[in-house]
Parts: sequence; C-alpha cells; structure tokens
Amino acid sequence: MLTLRDVITGLGGKITNSAQIGAVPITDTVIDSRRVTPGSMFVALPGEQVDGHDYVAQAFENGALLVLIDHDVDLARPILDLTAERAVEGCETPACIKVANCLQGLQQLAAYWRRRHDAVRVIGVTGSVGKTTTKEQIWTVLRRRYRTLRSEGNYNNEIGLPLTLLKLNATHERVVLEMGMYTLGEIALLAEIAQPQVGVVTNVGPTHMERLGSIERIAQAKSELVVALPADGVAILNFDDPYVRDMANLTPARVFSYGLDPAADLWADSIESSGLEGIRLQLHYGDEAIHVRVPLLGRHSVHTVLRAAAVGLVEGESWDEIAAGLQDSSSHIRLVATPGVNGCTILDDTYNASPASSIAALNLIEDLEGRPIAVLGDMLELGTYTDLGHRKVGLRARDVAAKLITVGTFARIIAEEALSAGMSAEDVVAVDSNAEAIQALESIIKAGDIVLVKGSRGQGMEEIVVALGRPAWPTH
Repeated sequence: MLTLRDVITGLGGKITNSAQIGAVPITDTVIDSRRVTPGSMFVALPGEQVDGHDYVAQAFENGALLVLIDHDVDLARPILDLTAERAVEGCETPACIKVANCLQGLQQLAAYWRRRHDAVRVIGVTGSVGKTTTKEQIWTVLRRRYRTLRSEGNYNNEIGLPLTLLKLNATHERVVLEMGMYTLGEIALLAEIAQPQVGVVTNVGPTHMERLGSIERIAQAKSELVVALPADGVAILNFDDPYVRDMANLTPARVFSYGLDPAADLWADSIESSGLEGIRLQLHYGDEAIHVRVPLLGRHSVHTVLRAAAVGLVEGESWDEIAAGLQDSSSHIRLVATPGVNGCTILDDTYNASPASSIAALNLIEDLEGRPIAVLGDMLELGTYTDLGHRKVGLRARDVAAKLITVGTFARIIAEEALSAGMSAEDVVAVDSNAEAIQALESIIKAGDIVLVKGSRGQGMEEIVVALGRPAWPTH
C-alpha cells in the first residue's frame, strides 16, 4: 500500500531523516472530495468549471490524510512545499503537500509507484471501439491464474490511469489498463507512466475525427501504444483491420495477430449467435482448435473474445483457464439486456456510439427473435465523417429495424438515409429530445419487441432506458 514516505519520495522530495516520517499508509487516492474516506489522499485538480482547491476543507472533514495542492489554500493545516524545498525532515499529518502542478504530480507519483512494482506485468488496451469490453474480458481471463487489477469504468485518460496504478499493491501480478485519447501524444504519455509489456489494439475508426482530422492521424495516435512497448514485449494486433495490422511495422515488440483470417496467429470460425444467450465459436491456434461459448452479445463480440484469448495465451495460461475466463459473466459488459415495458426487451447500449459500434449493435438485433426497434441518437466527435457516418448507420437501420426512432440533430441524418433507402415513412420517427422519443415509443412498443437504445454519451439516452424500464405505461 502507498505510504506517506512513498508520496514524498515519488513527488521528488528527499527524506533526510526517515525516522521522522513513518510508513503511514494511504488508503486511497481520489479527485472527488465526496469520495474521500479516512486515511486517503485528495488531489485538488483545477478544472475548467470547478477547482478542487475549493474543496480541500471538505476533504479534510471527510478524513483525508493528505491533500495534494498546487496553489495556497486558506486552511490552518501544515503545508509541505515541495516546490521550494526538496529536503524533507518531517511531515505532520493531516497535511497539504504543495507541488508545481497537481495533474503532473499525480502522474509522476503513479509512474514512481509503477516502477516500485516492476514485477507486475501491465497490459494496455487501446482502439476506437471496444476498449472497455475488451479490458473487462481480459480481466476475467487473467484472473483465472493471476491476481489482476483493472482500471475501473472509463478510467482511461491522463487522470484515471494514474489513479488506477496507485491502487497497486504487493499482491498484484497483472494490471489491465484501458488507454483512451483525444489527440496525438496522449497514449504515449499514458504508456510512459504505465510501462506496459503487452499492448492490445482493437481497431481504428473515425471516433475523434473532429479533433484529429483524418483516419491516418487516428491510427497514428493509437499506434503510440505499440511504439512504446519494449523489445521483449508483445503487440496484440487486429489482423482484420489494415490500419492496425500495419502497426506491426512500428513496434519493437513481438507481434501476435488475431482475427477471422486464418493467416492470423489466433483466428475464429464456426461463429453462431445464440441471441441473448451469447455466441459460440471455434478458436484456432497453431494445430489446436477449441470450441467456446461466451455470454457476449452479437457477432461483433468475436473480436473481443479473440483479444482476451490472445492475452491469456501470451501470459502463459492454459486453454482451460482461458475458456473458463471467457465464460465468466461477472465482468461489466456495456450492452445490457433487461426486461422492459409491455413485455419488450431493452438493449441498453447508451454508454457511447460510433458508426462501427452502432452498426454492430444493429447487427445484433437482426440475430434476435422479436420485432427490432432501433432508438439511435447523435454520434458525436466525428468531424468531417459526421454526415457519412450517420448515413452508413441509416442504411443499415433500413435493413434491420422494423421501427426507427432518431434523437438529435445529427441523428436526423440516420432517419433521412433510411427513408432515402426505402424505409417506410410510417416506420421512421425523428425527434429532438429524449422526452419526445419516450412519448413516441409509448404508442409503438408491444410484447416481444427488441428495443435497442444507443447514442453518444452526451445524449444522455439512459433517460430513455429508465423510462422503458417502468412497470408499464397506462393502457388507454
């Protein structure tokens, strides 16, 4: 467990009299004062709208042992100023530790703590779509043999990744970290902090096109993970994605490929969707062929299975361990099927959306029994790909959905394309708000319907899922 001595040393302080600074444990590291528990460290990150320094007093009231600050706060608490004096003779707690920059201090401390656990192997996961589900599935596989830490939720950025690393302790053997980005250089920074030995790349798509401008620059950003791997590391690459496959030329590490092509090191065939029961497939590795059944929804999940199995193989697990991990349904998978109003089934995929993931979700409802209803919202941050991306989804919705409801300005493009492609006007509804979508669905949903709800995070379409989950609408 992280201690006071580690914090001071990791932030660049030189302890001149260690006897005065005991190994006081830091129970947790948080950036939200409401999540402070006794013995934890609060990092007062400045933000665009909220400055964590305004909540230092609340953090101490909640039991914080340390608070990391980068400018003065008006509190009667000891302040250890590491910007002025590096030689540290003592530190009374609870206290503030002042650094030049809180975010950089958090990252520096996490990098130090990672180096202190040099026996741990770190697996980094990046890509345009499927990072979180892949991370979760890798965790279920690795924990069959190893004590494995994983990043929580969407802790995949320059703040979340360091917070995950600071949870490392002496019992951990593996760490699975999701690595997200908005622009060039961010994954390189995360890799510098985490020092991964294994890098998994899911795919390259137009997500964040608005920021990066081209698919080639997105591929360049994602490739920063495999570029950072050591020569004795392993790059696990999607053979079916040409942008990812080409990353084999950029990494010093050994390349392990996966995909549906028999030319990949690990490949799959005999794929069958069992609807809400999951998928069945056969995995091929060398002369071995293994049949597995996995509780993931949709044929697009095959690549998730391949990634997790590839990591298991690279990390020396047996097929029995890998198969058991793949069949483990305890990990949090984003697309969740739940009972809904009037006897329908809701497919909640509201966490985020891109053209590729939206088409994959539409492919899933095509495999299920029941009348398919697609409720699709705006897909954000697509830049110049916004129009074409929404039109591709609209074209697929025309083929799959019996009823289509779009929510938002960009999503109207989905509706327009579906209509242009021949979908009946009476089967397409375009609205501007979640409330309007709920009202439209009230007169549409019947027993046995499969209702897919999907949109970008900023759309807040979980409101629709909550409404659909009510016991029942009144009958008229």
